[in-house]
Amino acid sequence: MKRVLRVLQSTADNIAAAMLAAMFITFIVQIVSRYFFNMPLAWTEEVCITLWLWLVFWASAFCLKETDHIRFDVLYAVSPRKIQRVLALIAALGIAGGMAYAFFPTWDYISFYKIKKSANLRIHLNYIFSIYGLFMIVIVLRYSWSALTQIFPRLNSLFSDENPS
Repeated sequence: MKRVLRVLQSTADNIAAAMLAAMFITFIVQIVSRYFFNMPLAWTEEVCITLWLWLVFWASAFCLKETDHIRFDVLYAVSPRKIQRVLALIAALGIAGGMAYAFFPTWDYISFYKIKKSANLRIHLNYIFSIYGLFMIVIVLRYSWSALTQIFPRLNSLFSDENPS
């Protein structure tokens, strides 16, 4: 199972790298066409913005570990391990619960955007913003798992190389 997760993690990282490379190439095309040929291309800006949106939510959902995210953990860091587990459980339940609660209204809003298209490429906006729905699902799953591992620490040993606390 750990090997499968490593392959999935590597694949997610490669997809993020491909999006970043595509965004960079599109940016270079934009610069060359504007400043060398005096022919600005409107579609390049739209592609860069869309790739940036997808990159941010893709990487946040699939590439970053929980410890990579910014957090304010001054009280958490100085607390005893049992209190840390309680605080981590409360945070995980709050994040998973909040995202789960907001999912259907958010998905309705994303779905509403099927009536609009992007300005240059004419892509339906619900496709462009669908990455946020995927992000929400992954965050609910990740933090639900985090809550379970706070309650049952031995679950950590199933999927990670860390020692259970």
